[in-house]
Amino acid sequence: MSDARETIRLDKWLWQARFFKTRTLAASVVKAGNVRVNATKIAKPAFQVGEGDGITFPQGTQTRVVVVAACGARRGPAPEAQGLYHDKTVFEEKVPRTITPWGKGRPTKKDRRTLDLSHKPPLE
Repeated sequence: MSDARETIRLDKWLWQARFFKTRTLAASVVKAGNVRVNATKIAKPAFQVGEGDGITFPQGTQTRVVVVAACGARRGPAPEAQGLYHDKTVFEEKVPRTITPWGKGRPTKKDRRTLDLSHKPPLE
C-alpha cells in the first residue's frame, strides 16, 4: 500500500505559517486569484497543499515564494511557524528616494535662486 500524502487547506496553512493575521484574510487573498501553487493559479481556499509544494503569493509590497516543509497541527509561536516552510523569496533592498536633486537636504537660498532662474522664461 502507498502512503497518502498529508495535506492541509491552503488558507489554513497560510494562517498557521503566520503569513496572514487571520484565516479570513488568507482566504480572501486566495479567492482573489493572487496565489499560485506549483505555478498553477489557485482561486479556492480549500485547495489542498502538502510537503514539497511551492507557493507564491503577495504580502505587502513583496511577492513571497515559499516551499511547504510541513503541514502543521496548530497555529503556534513564530519559531514553530517558521519550521513549516522554506523561504525562497528574494528580498529587494529599498533605496530611499532623494527628495531634492542635490541630495543634501533643504536647498540654500542661492540654490533656490538658481532653480527659480532656470524655470523662468527669458525676457525678450
